[in-house]
Amino acid sequence: MTKLIESEPSTDAKAGNDVVVGELVAVMKPQQHKLHDPTVTFEEYLHYAQQTRIEEASHPPVGRETKVWSLIFPSKSDAGVAQKEASGEKANPSSADVSDDEWTNASRALRTATRGACFYLITTDILGPSSLPYAFATMGWGPGITLYTIFAVLAGYSGYLLWEIFLGLDSYEYPVRSFGDLGYRLYGPWMRYLFNFMQAVQLLLLVGLNIIMSGESLSQASRFQVCFTVCCLICALVGMVAGQVRTLQKLGWLANAAVWINLLCIFITMGAVANYPPNYTGAGASAGAVIDGGALIHPDADGNFPPVQTSGGLPHSDSFAGSISGAMQAVFSYGGSMLFPEFMAEMKRPKDFLFAMWAAQAFIYFWYMFHGLFVYGYQGQYSINPSYLGVSEYRLQTAANAFAMVSILIAACLYGNIGIKVIYNNIFMEWFQAPQLTRRPGKIAFAVLIPIYWAIAYAIAAGIPNFSGLTAVVTAICVLQFTYTFPPLLSIAFYLRKHAMIDGDGFDPATGRTMRADTGLSRLRRGLARRWFVNVGNLFYTLGALALAGLGAYSSIEVLKEAFANGSSSSYVCKSPLDGM
Repeated sequence: MTKLIESEPSTDAKAGNDVVVGELVAVMKPQQHKLHDPTVTFEEYLHYAQQTRIEEASHPPVGRETKVWSLIFPSKSDAGVAQKEASGEKANPSSADVSDDEWTNASRALRTATRGACFYLITTDILGPSSLPYAFATMGWGPGITLYTIFAVLAGYSGYLLWEIFLGLDSYEYPVRSFGDLGYRLYGPWMRYLFNFMQAVQLLLLVGLNIIMSGESLSQASRFQVCFTVCCLICALVGMVAGQVRTLQKLGWLANAAVWINLLCIFITMGAVANYPPNYTGAGASAGAVIDGGALIHPDADGNFPPVQTSGGLPHSDSFAGSISGAMQAVFSYGGSMLFPEFMAEMKRPKDFLFAMWAAQAFIYFWYMFHGLFVYGYQGQYSINPSYLGVSEYRLQTAANAFAMVSILIAACLYGNIGIKVIYNNIFMEWFQAPQLTRRPGKIAFAVLIPIYWAIAYAIAAGIPNFSGLTAVVTAICVLQFTYTFPPLLSIAFYLRKHAMIDGDGFDPATGRTMRADTGLSRLRRGLARRWFVNVGNLFYTLGALALAGLGAYSSIEVLKEAFANGSSSSYVCKSPLDGM
């Protein structure tokens, strides 16, 4: 391997004198750097990203991919980005290093997903509309509609920021594989560790939540004749088998089916709630349990339940925590930004992601809002999370549960797929030099890790007694951060560095030198001055998201404390939480 010899960085910061960062005697190729190498500068990432975007632009979409219908009917398979013919020239002919073309071709081979597949992955990744009736029931018509709309606009803006940053830092030479890679390149190793840890926790809990959701559906469909914990275990075992799909392009077709199944499920739910009374048997799990101390869901002496009630404003509650916990359910519907870098990392043209993202957000906003308001209007305080569990007529209830279980397990497979990749790429490959997932040993390791991952997810989620409280905790601590806190925070760092560059600054691949006209406060001031209003706006956006996260964490923890105090059981029992109060 070529030996890297660096001169000491110049300390001469006088105007007009260049500061050379890492002057190289022998140029080090991208493939010779460590996976996360602190000697690679921002300017080098930016340089190769610009070259990659130029190459992508030279291969525009053709045929079917240019049609709007490609969003609805994506290609079943794709060969990925066109490979370059390897020149055979290696960085060091006497070494075992791969050539430049071999290195970049390995990155190209992983990029197979189209915008159509991405559209379905985004709409599947978002949990779904099933939590919104519960959210509206705890917040009321006015606050619920207002907050959900604001969350939608901000989620789209966050997706746009991540898209900009990804295009500026990702390249065939230095591919961005995860949210953690963005944090590393802009803030350093500590941010990468934080992102990877939080992402791993969120994905693990999301898989666990989906197991519990599908277990509730199965127990209700069986009329509670099958032990509840066995229902959850069955769903976990099915997920272990279905989760063996490795690539997002193949998952894209499963996601395609999941979206339409999800729509069918919400139509069945809406038809059922419009023609049948609420599911009073499951009232103890409804939003009314956190409103007025549960007075609106308890039957009178004759066994008659209170009538359905809705509220224009915030419903009266003994605890502010209940309303905030409900708001977290609305946030949860948009909690997909965490996986946006992973989606773009496997796209043929990441530039197409923006169109797919806005189309997905519009789709989500319309259908989810419509479903949430419709069900809340008919079921009021009896709205259950997820909403299809509030259907009382058994045949329609069973149909909705059957479709929901399929959709939920597909979404769980997506979470598990990314979760395994985050852990494998950042722990097994980096610490233990495990083989890549594209090689046979890596494929075997992936197949072995899937059942272990699902078993751990089930064990954790099943031990927490309050489903809505658990989703609120996950939302406040993880989901909200990746969707609303981290994107503007990353954007501030990205544009500060980019706007600090002036003519003459940049990376020269021929010499391996990064040139900067100055360092220190003058560079910082220049970076902040350009588009200062955007930086200020993103700063306030970040602080506001952190404040909401704090409120959400407090309220959800209070809800869980109350659940434990009231003796609510975990999922390690035979009695289903929907089987009576």
